[in-house]
This record gives sequence, C-alpha cells and structure tokens, in this order.
Amino acid sequence: MFDPKEIPQMRQVIREAMQRDKYHLDELRKEIGALSSEVKVIRPRTTTAVSLVASDGGNNQLIFDPFHVQLIRVVDSYGEQLCLDTVTPTTDTDELSRDQFDYDGSPRTALGRLIKDLGVYPKTLNQLSPMIPRGEAIRNKPDEISPSWVLVYRDLCEWAVLYERICYRNPASDTIFVRDGLLRSKLFSGKHFITMRKLMEKSIARIREETKRKVYVVGIAKRSKVLERYNLAMALEGLFALGSPRFVRIPRNLEAKAYVWPEYARGAETEDEEGEAPKFVAGDMYLVRFGQRSGDPIWSVDVFSSQSQEASEVFGYLLADAINGFPVPYYPLCLQRAHEYASIYDFDLDIMQDEVFNALKDLLNGWEITAFEAIRFRSDFLDRRY
Repeated sequence: MFDPKEIPQMRQVIREAMQRDKYHLDELRKEIGALSSEVKVIRPRTTTAVSLVASDGGNNQLIFDPFHVQLIRVVDSYGEQLCLDTVTPTTDTDELSRDQFDYDGSPRTALGRLIKDLGVYPKTLNQLSPMIPRGEAIRNKPDEISPSWVLVYRDLCEWAVLYERICYRNPASDTIFVRDGLLRSKLFSGKHFITMRKLMEKSIARIREETKRKVYVVGIAKRSKVLERYNLAMALEGLFALGSPRFVRIPRNLEAKAYVWPEYARGAETEDEEGEAPKFVAGDMYLVRFGQRSGDPIWSVDVFSSQSQEASEVFGYLLADAINGFPVPYYPLCLQRAHEYASIYDFDLDIMQDEVFNALKDLLNGWEITAFEAIRFRSDFLDRRY
C-alpha cells in the first residue's frame, strides 16, 4: 500500500505527465472533430423481412486433471447447432484434420468444406492456419505445445460456419449475418482469408441475382483498439448528438493509428496498390450508437467491405434488434441469444462433466475405478457451500 506521505508526490507526477501529454489528447480531438460532418442518423427499417442470424461459439471448458476438454459448439440465434466437436491441447491435429473429411475425401464438416474450397493443400489444419500445430509436433513434444491453439480451432470453426451459411444455403428472406467479433482475422495462412472473402462476396451476388434476396454480413465488437483510442475524444467533442441513434465511418488512416500492426487496417480497397495485400481485413469499420442518449454504449461494427455503401440500410435493420437487447442494453439481441444457446452451464454443464467422468472411467479397471470415484467424491464435497 502507498504510504500517505507518498500520495502528494504521486499526485504531482501524474499531473505533470498529463500536462506533458495534453497535446496527444488535442490531436485525438482534432481527428474526431473532422468526422462530425460524416455522422449519420440511423433510420429504422421495417419494410423488408430481415432475419438476423448470429453465430456464436461458446467457450466451454471441462477440466479434470490431467485432461482439459474444450467443447467446440457453434449455434445460431435460433438455437440451431451448426458445429459440435471436442478437442484437448494434446489432440493429434493430423487426426483432427482427417475428421473434417469422409473416407472418399469429400467434406464432412463446415470446416472441411472451407478447407476444400480454399484449395488448402495438403488438407490439414496447420496449412489453413499457422497457429494450429502440426500433428507430429504434438505427438513428439506435447508438453511444448501452447494450449491456446484449441481457441484458434474454435474461431476457425466459427468462420467456417459463417462461410457455409452464406455459400451453401439460400436464405428464405433478406438476411443479416451477424458475427460476434470484427470481420478481420490473422488466423489464416497466406491469402486464404482474402479468398474466403471473395467466395462469400460471389455467393452473395449470386443469391441476389437468382432469388432477389439480400444478404448482409456484419461483425460487432464490444471492445476494439479504435474505440479505446477515441472514446474520450468522442465524448469531449460530442460526436454523437442526443436524440437519435447514429453512426460514423472510421477512415482507414485513423484505424491504422490504433493498431500496432497497420496491416490490420488494410482493406479490400488497397488490393490494386503496391505493398502487402490486405490479407486480414474483410470489413469497413463504423462506430455505432443504437441508443439515443450520450451515455448509451458505442460499438465497433464492421460492415462487409463490398456492402459498405449500404451501411445505412444495414444499421436500420439492426436497430430494432439492438433496442431489444437484453441483458446488455443496445447490443443486438440475436448475438446475446446465440451466446446463451452456445454456452453450457448449470444442469447442462453437470451432464457434460458427468460424460467426461464416464469416459475417464472407461480407461480404468478394477481398483482404479474405486480410486477415481473417491477423488470425484472428494472434489464434489469440497465444492459444496456451507
């Protein structure tokens, strides 16, 4: 703890630091002030039937040492299960890659279909993403492998589900696909992310031509580096006036200032320019406030780059869903429902945990089962409240 005598000195050095860096806040306010003329009001749209389909992968981990089982479950906001798998940090990724395909080589899962359509060769998860370890590395040196790769696998499954819904299903009505997170990723190798974006754009154009249905893609983030950087400046400049929901497009140069790696702000508009290709970005960023008051939350929203000119229409459709958001106010209800369906807790969690225990018992025999049951009883007893 601070000694009371040290507090005046601490207060002084903090104020001096703020005075020295005041120019930085002034620059941020100047950058935000330049956007004031670009702010637009969100007009609610109800004339066209729009289905808000949000995919969400729950982060469900079942632990009983020495096993850490990650349940990969992706569902939409209607409760339809789109992906179900289980992995552990020591799962052989070569076998996991083969599980995405049938014996004849045809895709068996959404991720397998994405691997095939992207032309990944050989058809392994490691070739799709460098963040997935090779099977050989896991088999030979499992203790040296970072367990975080299972979360990368979960994110790849989410992208694969989104890709499959757009490219292999024709919606019955105009549809907005809402992703939990921005439309950008550094998980993919080479130009695979660009290829996936182009295939989705092609499918969206085909659906509109053949069925006259409109399909939109957006990604929403509760937090982002851009929002953190400009949050104070927006409040001081009064960027979003009271009275109506509003949004504003964030130019790429302001995005780049917020990121450590500027390539995370290089979009499709730079494909014909010299330099590195836009390998990680599929959307144009907007800051959006669906509420009417100055204290209402502001979200970072990516609109599919090829649909950025239709942003007003997209936000108009999202508005009603965001107004109904609960328990997080003014956050799209479809995303909150998807997350609720994807998460496993209470009785469902007990069922899954029991399945882990039963699978463990199948590995044991005789007195080993008795010893295991004693450990399980002791764990249950210690978890009880008194």
